[in-house]
Amino acid sequence: MAGGPPDLVDCARLAEDAVTLERVYELRDLPRLQDVLTDPRGRVQVSFAFGKTESGRAGVTVAVQAAPMLQCQRCLEGFALPVSARTEIEFAAEDSAAAQSAERELYLLTDGSASLRELAEEELLLALPLVPACSAPERCGRAPKYDDGAGAVLARQETVRPFSVLQDLLKKP
Repeated sequence: MAGGPPDLVDCARLAEDAVTLERVYELRDLPRLQDVLTDPRGRVQVSFAFGKTESGRAGVTVAVQAAPMLQCQRCLEGFALPVSARTEIEFAAEDSAAAQSAERELYLLTDGSASLRELAEEELLLALPLVPACSAPERCGRAPKYDDGAGAVLARQETVRPFSVLQDLLKKP
């Protein structure tokens, strides 16, 4: 039985041939995301476009698209956050001279190879917000709701006036 496409790739060879790869990964198979997700179901679509950078090094443009389920930090409810991100990465062997002259994000290679799954996971992690929140406070899971009569549920904005009792006292003779 043949396995899927290889995960560990020779970046220099792919960059030399200007190869573009498409992959789809299950979110549950990306271990560093598990603490962030409220539901591990879903997929991330990734495109890897390998090529040479201006400095002559091997590089790749990683583009991810996903809609992971995150926990809103306002209402603590789960919500899907559509994510679309693109990053240009430059590969280098483990030496400090490359790190100082890199024009893009630098990825240090071990034996000239990189894991496509790790690159995808890293890009998706970088695209997620540090503090996830529902898209609009009025639609947040904990916002008080009322029916506007037309079937739409809206958030009620109640004004609290703690000193309104004083107004009544001023009116008394």
